[in-house]
Amino acid sequence: MQRPERIVSKSYITIIALLLSILAVLAGYLVSDRIFEDMAHIEDEMAYVWQAQAIARGHLSLPSPPEPKSFLIPFVVDYNGQRFGKYPLGWPVVLAFGVLLGIRSLVNPLLGGVGVWLTYRLGQRLMGEKIGLIAAALTVTSPFFLMNTGSLLSHPLGLVLSATFTLGWLDAFFESSPLYNKPRLPTLVAAFSLGLLALTRPFTAVAVGLPFGLHGLYLLWRGDWPTRRRLICLGVIVLGIASLHFVWQYAMTGDPLLNPYTLWWDYDKIGFGAGHGHDQGHSLFQAWVNTKFSLWVGYRDLFGWGTYSWTFLPLGLLAVRHDRRSWLVTSIFPSLVIVYMAYWIGSYLFGPRYFYESLFCLTLLSAAGIAWLAGWPIQTGPTEPEQPIPATPPWQHTRSLGVMILVTLLVSINLLFYTPPRLQMMHGLYNVQRSHIEPFLTASAQELTPALVIVHISHKWIEYGTLIELENPFLDTPFIFVISHGIETDSTIPPHFPERRVYHYYPDEPYKFYLAPRP
Repeated sequence: MQRPERIVSKSYITIIALLLSILAVLAGYLVSDRIFEDMAHIEDEMAYVWQAQAIARGHLSLPSPPEPKSFLIPFVVDYNGQRFGKYPLGWPVVLAFGVLLGIRSLVNPLLGGVGVWLTYRLGQRLMGEKIGLIAAALTVTSPFFLMNTGSLLSHPLGLVLSATFTLGWLDAFFESSPLYNKPRLPTLVAAFSLGLLALTRPFTAVAVGLPFGLHGLYLLWRGDWPTRRRLICLGVIVLGIASLHFVWQYAMTGDPLLNPYTLWWDYDKIGFGAGHGHDQGHSLFQAWVNTKFSLWVGYRDLFGWGTYSWTFLPLGLLAVRHDRRSWLVTSIFPSLVIVYMAYWIGSYLFGPRYFYESLFCLTLLSAAGIAWLAGWPIQTGPTEPEQPIPATPPWQHTRSLGVMILVTLLVSINLLFYTPPRLQMMHGLYNVQRSHIEPFLTASAQELTPALVIVHISHKWIEYGTLIELENPFLDTPFIFVISHGIETDSTIPPHFPERRVYHYYPDEPYKFYLAPRP
């Protein structure tokens, strides 16, 4: 029988993990509100918002507006008279719920909190309560985690689906799991999670599923019939859900194999050689350059410890070297790194975000490394019957205290000296700031509505892109914006909106609205 004090201790650890999850939600929201000002900053986010707004009102596509290039929305394509986003539907559908409820900027912070909780649960399942708690705490303090949780990108949803799939797989196919004797539910959870990940980030789903696919092949060869039946069931469900991606492509383009990415950039393809990426095409050398740079950024952004962020990873690998479950789970990270070498561009602005769905791999291994260095027991197999606790020698207390002081110092350095300036770097990213839309929120500006505003940019298109925060796909907002393409093109647009007044706007003269182009 488990001793009462142990039960109480585990209860406290679970409560702390829950509090860390709540803290992650609050931290993510603060980043969204204070750093990103609840606005889309990069093209991907703007496209996701457009798709979410359309889906929230029941549309996957809309008729193209007149002069589509004047109504530019990045990564939203016009094809055969229809306008639709190039991105798969998984994340826009989830974000659409936030749009409907008026909590768009809370969706990713909420997912971030779930991601922290699932990290704790994975650690608890693989290595014990304390490892899970340390991993959850490391996640909350990670600049990499905070930047993406505060964004409008799809990665926090991908992290949740990846972790949920991993937990489901462990419960369905490892005898050490407490749910192994009731495998139906975890099998369904794993199948639906991986299928939904395929509808959110298809290439990521391939990378996440690859190690488990190899494990599944081994189980098909060596496992019993019930195990094989569950694997077949899982595979059928995953393929069935993932096939909806091709149904969507067919509905948008008329061709189930036509990737909408290529309708924006015809070279935006996975693979190597001519036609993949810029210039001479993607190559193994360029893949290595991209990957090396992404990892260079990543080991700084992971925990904000500079070049020491990966310090505990080798120790973590040493700690779990005999546990095949931990090797399987943590192999998601190298799988993502290797698979994404086939994509022509790297990721570094928000950290190496193409690897974000494996964040729990790095935090779990780091937590295991910390515990190993501190001399704490790491559970890497089935739970053993309760044994008397041996007396701890005095030197062990000193060792544990020293490691705790070291980790506390590293986390403090991150929170004081790395994370604040790293996040501040993201404020006003690409010069997108809420102050740029304030001229349209004044009482005098609102009196001009409904209005069609022709934006004359002086430098980059983002001067116009910032303003589409005030517009929706249906062009029924008080202001709608077009980017000027010259007097002749601009003059063809107002007749399509006879109920709207026409104004000309120059971002270098905020708060001024011209009735005609200025000289």
